[in-house]
Amino acid sequence: MTVLSNTSATPVRAAYSESAPVALVRHTAVQTQRLLLRWSRNPVALLETLIIPCLLLFMLDIVIGSQIEKFVGSNALYGSVPMVAIIGALSGAVAGGVMLGRERDAGLLARFWVLPVHRASGLLSRILAEGFRILLGTLAVVFVGYLLGFRFQQGFAAAVLFIAIPVFFGLAFATMVTAIAVFSAKATLVEGVMILSSLLMFFSTGFVPLAAYPEWIQPVVRNQPLSVAVDAMKALSLGGPLAHPLRMTALWSAGAIVVFAVPAVIGYRRASRR
Repeated sequence: MTVLSNTSATPVRAAYSESAPVALVRHTAVQTQRLLLRWSRNPVALLETLIIPCLLLFMLDIVIGSQIEKFVGSNALYGSVPMVAIIGALSGAVAGGVMLGRERDAGLLARFWVLPVHRASGLLSRILAEGFRILLGTLAVVFVGYLLGFRFQQGFAAAVLFIAIPVFFGLAFATMVTAIAVFSAKATLVEGVMILSSLLMFFSTGFVPLAAYPEWIQPVVRNQPLSVAVDAMKALSLGGPLAHPLRMTALWSAGAIVVFAVPAVIGYRRASRR
């Protein structure tokens, strides 16, 4: 009877071991909830994700919205709403990277590593939490844009894809930020990524129309990651050419994930073992 009892108990113990698929689901859900709760209680994360992007959209519409509308003949919100939604995703990723660095320095990642927790749940939970944060920030920006006059004119399916682009683009950027955060100091992360996001914003077709830039820099502005994402989202909301900007957005995002995913995983494992 003892042998039968031990034999029957083995599958039960295996099913609930830290490396079992059911453990991955449970541990990822718990850690995702932990991250979302922590971000919701962090004033900087809330500012970067919700408040600052909405204020930026409002400011752009007041300051340069009417001039851009006269120049292109359509509401400037169809360029500024996509741009601000993506910039909000990038800024929130920086805040998430800073918090990851703090957890690394405080030894929290190392504590999770020695607990009976599925090894993949830590990084997977951050991906899910980032996706939810970007989705929430995008919806907030779209809501403010709707109050200012932004409308979806291409149907429900196009609107869903419009919302999905900042999530995919932001997750690709968050992969890069994670790879940097686990290898560098917080100051380097913030300064470097904020400079990059500022350059992307000011030299994009979402800030001002392409024709407003000097001819020698227009090819760079037209094909840089933020511009192609903005052009794809503008086509999905207002209309216009979609295939090329959507294809370029997918290539830029997938390329960032391919390049930075392995360093992010290696760096996260290395930081967790300290």
